Amino acid sequence: MNQKVVFEKLAVKERTQYLELFLLADESEAMIERYLNEGEAYLIQIEEKTIGVILFTFPDSQTVEIKNIAIEPCHQEQGIGKQTLALAESHYAAKGFNTMVVGTANSSISAIVFYQKAGFRINSIKKDFFLHYPEPIVEDGIPAIDMLIFEKKLKV
Repeated sequence: MNQKVVFEKLAVKERTQYLELFLLADESEAMIERYLNEGEAYLIQIEEKTIGVILFTFPDSQTVEIKNIAIEPCHQEQGIGKQTLALAESHYAAKGFNTMVVGTANSSISAIVFYQKAGFRINSIKKDFFLHYPEPIVEDGIPAIDMLIFEKKLKV
């Protein structure tokens, strides 16, 4: 995999055009609508073709949170997610942030593996988080109930 990943900033007014991509990472349109207009969003592109989206929020002055990261299924398992995280980490470290966090469901086994391979560590658990979703989420036969919060220290 030697295709270079680039970010293109996505204006707030353009974000709904990419709802289908955001839905790849968060199954609830109602939940996405709660954060879609917050923070900074970027298109994930390879050779000027959009293959994903990533949205960041800022819980405090030192922390950047990945609120949504989605890559089209046909482009997964090719190192693109890893490149995307590395790009995001260096971008926000250079802006003075020292911690990156991301939450995922207890049932999202592939995401749990992905974040740990990328150097994130489990920091906390938001119990019963997914019980507030409009529809139940089940992945690989596992109900999504709790959100696992992962954290990584950023290096300049």
